Amino acid sequence: MVEPGATDLTLDTVSLLASEEHEVAIVGRSPWYLAWRRLRRNYVALASLGVFILIVLCCSLAPVYAHHVAHSGPNDIHAGEHVRVSGVLKPVVSGGAVYDPATNTFDVQPVIYLAPTWWHANGRFVLGTDKLGHDEAVRLLYGGLNSLKIGIGSAFLCTFFALVLALLAGHFGGWTDWVVSRFFDLIWAFPVFLLAIAIGSALQVNGFHHFGINIEPGSLWIPTLVISYVLIPYVGRPIRGQILSLREKEFIEAAIGQGAGPMRVMFSELLPNVASTVLVLFTLIIANNIITEAGLSFLGAGVRPPDPSWGNLIATGQDQIQTAPWLCLAPGIAIVLTVLSLNVFGDGLRDALDPRAKVRLEH
Repeated sequence: MVEPGATDLTLDTVSLLASEEHEVAIVGRSPWYLAWRRLRRNYVALASLGVFILIVLCCSLAPVYAHHVAHSGPNDIHAGEHVRVSGVLKPVVSGGAVYDPATNTFDVQPVIYLAPTWWHANGRFVLGTDKLGHDEAVRLLYGGLNSLKIGIGSAFLCTFFALVLALLAGHFGGWTDWVVSRFFDLIWAFPVFLLAIAIGSALQVNGFHHFGINIEPGSLWIPTLVISYVLIPYVGRPIRGQILSLREKEFIEAAIGQGAGPMRVMFSELLPNVASTVLVLFTLIIANNIITEAGLSFLGAGVRPPDPSWGNLIATGQDQIQTAPWLCLAPGIAIVLTVLSLNVFGDGLRDALDPRAKVRLEH
């Protein structure tokens, strides 16, 4: 049984960890090794990590699948083409406005999309098509690749800048802490989605061309930077609070007394003691950023068509939820699996790094 406690794994908690282990030789073992022993016995967390790695591998192989199996790019239009499904020739997209030369008029018929072929067409149109004849499976993989790039990239940037600001504020205090705290409060005062939509919509119109940085509208850098910016205080505040607590510890005073400068104290003393918290927050913030990106893309402030992402794939397919439900269900299920696997693994990682968790290690 796991009893949640604090998530900080400091370098002086070896004795506490040792007191909780029974009949296990841990002499000379580091806290990180003991945390790994805890994590590898959490089979649910490891299985969730395996699911996430599988999703990443599938999305990373999107170009291979597109070129060698589906023979279609993410933006290739196949309207008007036919495909042989189980020996039967079927149109990729049928219906719409059909010209009748006898009456010189257009006969408007309901648009019928190609349903999922489930590999009965030699790997083509596995998840069917949309109204333009795009291969939905190809766009799902490329959309996942874009969503993962934005989610992981923005999580890295957000965690990095939040950690730097938290180290500066927690170590120096005074006016430095005041400035950093007010910066956190300024972003915190706005709802995350409203602030992200406002900034993302503005950048999607004109791009960003300042300070020698040129980002064109439609670039994946726009949602990446927007998401990383609006979530900085949500990562920086917990780390700052922990650093303020560690700043009063005896080992910090001893390091300063031995002549350690600010850089050494921050990166050699404080940083190793908040590394576990940063690792857990980084894991959890990836899942949060993927959901944020999906919401922004759904509303048109994230990844913009024709580039696919899980968010705008749902937005494209919402009008056909009754006639072609796979257009919404496929990216929706992908988001759920990715976010759920990251959250479960993050919880397991937090429990493994918690020095006060009552986890019994067995041979």
